Amino acid sequence: MAWANPANIDTTNLNDATDSPASARANLKTALDELSIVINGRNTANGVPGLDASSKLSAAQLPDEINSSSATDLTLDPNTGKVNIEEILQLKPQTLTELNARTDKEAGDLAYCSNGNAGSTTLAVYDGSNWKVVALGSTIS
Repeated sequence: MAWANPANIDTTNLNDATDSPASARANLKTALDELSIVINGRNTANGVPGLDASSKLSAAQLPDEINSSSATDLTLDPNTGKVNIEEILQLKPQTLTELNARTDKEAGDLAYCSNGNAGSTTLAVYDGSNWKVVALGSTIS
């Protein structure tokens, strides 16, 4: 479904007290058609996602991938100061060379390094100067 187009709304016959109601009829009909497009565009492709009874987006309305615009980081900033991830967090493996080549490193960055612990995989935390190994322990059982 296409989204409403404000260019289709013409107020020429609606903006003066002396305008003819008969002349305004076609303008009002076109404006109401555009409003219907907005109403019918809820929860449709190229429309807007609707909110549930708790004023939240339903899982069906969330995209499977979120990409930030241009070269801007994607920021999650909950009011509580805490992000909860249910289930598993998947970090894309990067080599030590790739991690060191990054120009956007900041203290507290967390990465999965494919060769950062004497050639073995490791979690790594950037301390503001260097990537530090977070040793992987024993196999869970």
